[in-house]
Amino acid sequence: MDEARDNACNDMGKMLQFVLPVATQIQQEVIKAYGFSCDGEGVLKFARLVKSYEAQDPEIASLSGKLKALFLPPMTLPPHGPASGGSVAAS
Repeated sequence: MDEARDNACNDMGKMLQFVLPVATQIQQEVIKAYGFSCDGEGVLKFARLVKSYEAQDPEIASLSGKLKALFLPPMTLPPHGPASGGSVAAS
């Protein structure tokens, strides 16, 4: 996983190319021990289930966020507002 992240260099396209397949493979190996199929469908079912529990349990939400942070580069939002030239005229 570390090697895949190093190869991606915080580039979203490269993260999808290098990190996501490794992360998916690890997830497939783990979730099969909990009754999910170890294919793409099992991963999607697991992800949907985790998402549904995030709203119910702050610990699950926190752990899910930490896990996503391992796989995705930090996202920076473009500046907006009057200082950045992104002002919107009021109507």
